Amino acid sequence: MAKILLEAPIFNIESALQAEAFGIDRIELCADFSEGGTTPSTGIFSQLKKKLSIPIFVMIRPRGGDFVYSELETEAMVSDLKQFKLLGADGFVFGALQTDGTIDTSICLKLIEAAGSSPCTFHRAFDITPNIENALETLIELGFQRVLTSGGKPSACSAIDVLQKLLHLTKNRIIVMPGGGLQAECILPLKETRLLKEIHASCRGLRKGKNEYHNPNLTIFSDVLTINADVVKEFKTAIQ
Repeated sequence: MAKILLEAPIFNIESALQAEAFGIDRIELCADFSEGGTTPSTGIFSQLKKKLSIPIFVMIRPRGGDFVYSELETEAMVSDLKQFKLLGADGFVFGALQTDGTIDTSICLKLIEAAGSSPCTFHRAFDITPNIENALETLIELGFQRVLTSGGKPSACSAIDVLQKLLHLTKNRIIVMPGGGLQAECILPLKETRLLKEIHASCRGLRKGKNEYHNPNLTIFSDVLTINADVVKEFKTAIQ
C-alpha cells in the first residue's frame, strides 16, 4: 500500500519548522487558532517558503464564524489566493456554503479558477452540509482534489463508519482526508479500507512563553503553540 500522508495545521513559524523536523509531510498554514483557522499573513508564508522543503497549503478564510460569504469577502478571498499563488503556495484550503448549508458552487468555482493548477482542499465546512454524500459529489464535480472531514460529527474518531463509507464512495475520484479530533488509535479501521491516502492531525503542543516579567495585575495567556514530537510519532506509526 502507498504511503499515507500526514498533514498538520500550523499557526506560527516555530511550529512550521518543527513540523518538518519531526516528519510531518505537509502543513496547512493558518492564522487565528481560536477561530479554527483563517488566512495567514504573507510575511509568515514568505519566510516559511524560504525555509521549508515540505509543501505549504494555505488557508483562505477571511474571518471566523460561518462560511456564508458576502461579495466583498469573496473578492478578498480571491485576491488573497492569487497573492499566495504568486508567492509560491503549493495548494489552497477553503470552503463556502449557502444559507441552506449546501456548497456555494459559485464562490468555490471562482477560487478554483484563481488557483489554476494548484490543488484545492475543501475544509470542514463540509461537515456542516445537510447531506455529506451529496456534498461529496458536488466537490468532485467542482474539481477539488481533497476534502477534510470529521464525518459530520464532532470528531473523526466518533465517525469511523461514516468515514469508511465516504472512502468507499469516492472510488479514488477525490481524497477523503479524515481530520478534526483525530487520534492515532482511530487510524487502523480507516487504514484497513486500503483507500486511506492522507490524514489531518494537529499534533500540537504548548511551550511556556519566554517573557521573564509578568504583570501581577493581568492574566494574559502567554504560552506558544508548538508541535508535540511524541504525538507525531504516534501518528506516523499508525499510518505505516
